Amino acid sequence: MNLHLTGHHLQITPAIREHVAHKMEKITGHFDHVIDINVIMTVEKLLHTVEATVHLSGKEIFCEAHGEDMYVAIDNLVGKLDRAILKHKGKNLAHRHDAAPLKHQPIE
Repeated sequence: MNLHLTGHHLQITPAIREHVAHKMEKITGHFDHVIDINVIMTVEKLLHTVEATVHLSGKEIFCEAHGEDMYVAIDNLVGKLDRAILKHKGKNLAHRHDAAPLKHQPIE
């Protein structure tokens, strides 16, 4: 998994980088097919915004979160990404298990 961090009006400190990397391990624990994650952190006056694009095999998942502190915004983002990836994983498993093999389908 590749993790790309970008800061707009913000200098990314080693503490923020470590916090994001630690939180993103939760995402990769649920789904092994994560190719890369792009995270953009923005500060506009008192609003801290974090947005992430997760590249999976065959799909991209985008989430955005806001907070009064950058660490709170990162935690909110990870919660949203976690739910979105679990939803995607559930859809893939349901799609894979719902399809009956061709040899078991009735001939009409």
